[in-house]
Amino acid sequence: MGQARRKVLVVFGTRPEAIKMALLAKAAQQHPEIEAEVCVTAQHRSMLDQVLDIFGVVPKFDLSVMKPNQGLADVTGRIVSGVTNVIREFKPDWVLVQGDTTTALGSALAAFYEKVNVAHVEAGLRTGFKYSPWPEEMNRMLVGKLADLHLPPTARAKEALLREGVSSDRIRVTGNTVVDALLWVSKRLDDDHQARQALDDRFSFLDRKRQMILITGHRRESFGKPFEDMCNAFVDIVRERRDVEIVYPVHLNPNVQAPVIAILAGAPVDVRDRIHLIPPVDYLSFVYLMKRSHFIITDSGGVQEEAPSLGKPCLVTRNDTERPEAIEAKTARLVGTDRDRVCRESLRLLRDDPHYWSMSRAHNPYGDGHATERILESLLASAGG
Repeated sequence: MGQARRKVLVVFGTRPEAIKMALLAKAAQQHPEIEAEVCVTAQHRSMLDQVLDIFGVVPKFDLSVMKPNQGLADVTGRIVSGVTNVIREFKPDWVLVQGDTTTALGSALAAFYEKVNVAHVEAGLRTGFKYSPWPEEMNRMLVGKLADLHLPPTARAKEALLREGVSSDRIRVTGNTVVDALLWVSKRLDDDHQARQALDDRFSFLDRKRQMILITGHRRESFGKPFEDMCNAFVDIVRERRDVEIVYPVHLNPNVQAPVIAILAGAPVDVRDRIHLIPPVDYLSFVYLMKRSHFIITDSGGVQEEAPSLGKPCLVTRNDTERPEAIEAKTARLVGTDRDRVCRESLRLLRDDPHYWSMSRAHNPYGDGHATERILESLLASAGG
């Protein structure tokens, strides 16, 4: 009789989680020593489905937890209840969660209640501030308390776990799976002429004679005046430089949509024609836009990890970050949400070539594209509990 395969339930629910977990889920399902199934909470419905389609992942379990005007407590409760039912049906040895989302916290809590081992992908990231980012900082710390196997992306993240008392034999540094995903999609764009041409056609409104700045923004702690300040800074940049245009895939959250529409869509006509506000895009399109951009302005954790692999300077519109490695490597720079500073740092990248090239060195402290293999090896080597 052969040894029974290890049963692994891979759970995710948001677009960023899906990007970071899709290749891992597929590799687990193809591994001869693992029996794996995917459960999605659908915390982000449409954006999640786009990623599943790109990577060819078909979940066995789909909880579809989102309801209109649902608060964090409501969605957390629905995730705990839904994942508990899946655990009881599938009976996994391990529940594999990622990062700092409500899905990660709720799934880890459900596994704990059912006395099932938890493996935490992208463990150990910390800002040290309870409400920044909110609620992600506490989500990640609480998952860390529940986890049996910690899979930090970097040595710094491992050190944070050690300081919190996690035993070193329960920690494996793996790199970040987002690099695996980025390199996979980037290669697809390079190799698939038809797909690349389709994207050239889709974004034909972009002027190749202009330098394009790619912008993303969605963090809760920036809602209100900080978001308005950022939007005004984007208008200032385009007004200052006629050779610049921006592309902003606008998050669906009304707290993002309102200031973006009021300030950016309401900008003067001579500026507005170089501000391209578009709906959220699928990951293939987003990688295309990253590759085509001159630099990126973002508050996204994932983009901070992706930009260095593409040699794109990254201005981070946050006051602190749980991903300091890119800041230290000088491929990213914290600029906060102050209108003058966001504008000033952007113009410096446009005017100061040595500064630009010093930030665009294609060095990624977050991994080499082999995190998936290391995670599966660690999972099989761990006794759990």
